[in-house]
Amino acid sequence: MAFTLRKKEIVIDILVRLPAKSLLRFLSTCKSWSDLIGSSSFVSTHLHRNVTKHTHVYLLCLHHPNFERNEDPDDPYVEQEFQWSLFSNETFEECSKLSHPLGSTEHYVIYGSSNGLVCISDEILNFDSPIHIWNPSVRKLRSTPISTNINIKFSHIALQFGFHPGVDDYKAVRMMRTNKNAFAVEVYSLKTDCWKMIEAIPPWLKCTWQHHKGTFFNGIAYHIIEKGPIFSIVSFDSGSEEFEEFIAPDAICTSVGLWIDVYKDQICLLFKCYGCEEEGMDKVDLWVLQDKRWKQLCPFISSFDCCGPVGISVDNELLIEIRDFTSGVGHLHLCNYESRQVLDTRIKLAVMNYGEIEFLFSITYIESLFLLNNY
Repeated sequence: MAFTLRKKEIVIDILVRLPAKSLLRFLSTCKSWSDLIGSSSFVSTHLHRNVTKHTHVYLLCLHHPNFERNEDPDDPYVEQEFQWSLFSNETFEECSKLSHPLGSTEHYVIYGSSNGLVCISDEILNFDSPIHIWNPSVRKLRSTPISTNINIKFSHIALQFGFHPGVDDYKAVRMMRTNKNAFAVEVYSLKTDCWKMIEAIPPWLKCTWQHHKGTFFNGIAYHIIEKGPIFSIVSFDSGSEEFEEFIAPDAICTSVGLWIDVYKDQICLLFKCYGCEEEGMDKVDLWVLQDKRWKQLCPFISSFDCCGPVGISVDNELLIEIRDFTSGVGHLHLCNYESRQVLDTRIKLAVMNYGEIEFLFSITYIESLFLLNNY
């Protein structure tokens, strides 16, 4: 009996090190392996190892797959093909292309990545845009039900997705506003597969404001909003359903070059400063949220022209795009914040424009087996 248990432990220790693609092939090896790999305990063990060891980690990027520079000076911007792909976090080589799981030819956007799951929806969100929770590693999809809470059409919509460890559930948070300041927040629970309308909205959100970028961390959705001349970060805990507001540092006066992400398990703001004191240099300021106050860290100063923040990698390195305005492409660079070393990933990010707002997408993706058997 002890030998049998030991043998099973050895098998688990071997299998848990493998990528999802290999484990999917082993499902058809025999019933015992299929039951083991598909069990909730193995799925959790596999994910825990990937997260703690930073194995099977990728950069999930929206990029130009077949980009060619356009040399026509009278037409510097040409329409290029967009493609979501997974790139190795170590070599930056393209590992796989991601096609829409429903076979749609329409472009889609990823609104959050957590534990191998990604939330996808329309490129331009409407109040009735379909929302899908997708695990591209195991090719499984969960489509959220149509909300029955909405009885008016909202014109400004923000969507965030992630895992809430406190309630052991995956949440999608949708914030919606009309031009007449009507405001609503809905939360989707993967565990219950339903939407819930949040009734208690703080009065400081019932005003005219413009939504910019957002992120999701430890069950809390964070959004940058602009209320007149003031920038704020609104947090919404998808478990306790509580709102909080953090006024951004005074130096932040525009949404251009402004990004929100997570640095060393702390919410951070990255801001591209224009007019750096050092001639010929670009500067990116970084603030972290500590004890509900913003603490400014040493800025990242680069000799590259036209650089701007895109986010933070799983290894707490800055993701910086260096813009080629002739071609309209953002070249993705990885910057070690402490050593100041800069590495060109050779990934050509697609630049998407929504009015005056620009978006570039480079998201950390960690493989998992979630949704394999509806876990």
